[in-house]
Amino acid sequence: MRTVAKVPGAREQGWSSRGDTPQGEGGRTQIADGVVAKIAAVAAREIGGVYAMGGGANRTVGAVRDAVTGNGEGRAASKGVLVEVGERQAAVDIHLVIEYGAAIQDLAAAVRRNVTAAVERMTGLEVTEINIRVEDVHLPDEGREDEYDPAPRVR
Repeated sequence: MRTVAKVPGAREQGWSSRGDTPQGEGGRTQIADGVVAKIAAVAAREIGGVYAMGGGANRTVGAVRDAVTGNGEGRAASKGVLVEVGERQAAVDIHLVIEYGAAIQDLAAAVRRNVTAAVERMTGLEVTEINIRVEDVHLPDEGREDEYDPAPRVR
């Protein structure tokens, strides 16, 4: 019996593509696009300077869609992330709102490194590209969108 202190990454186990399992094991493992999107979203949020995911219009449309469909829980985790997953590779598009004062190029590079490491480690997929679109800058004196409640204009 062998004891492993940590769960090895997919590449360490010999996983070579989306549908392959390590040699010697039977069966097939498939990874849904939404799984990769969630991994990428969590990894992007871990970087200091990322205020929110998605753009203003993106977040509004998503909130309305989720309220109508009642499907908000699954989408909230991957909000602002779109992925294209192939047999061995994945491409990721990330829409961010950043904190004022963050160096955009440095933040984008850090997000790319973290997302690439997380997706490749957890799925074994090669990340071919990560496109980052900075949608907005959050200013220190701005409240959160969900906290905004304007005073009534008429009585």
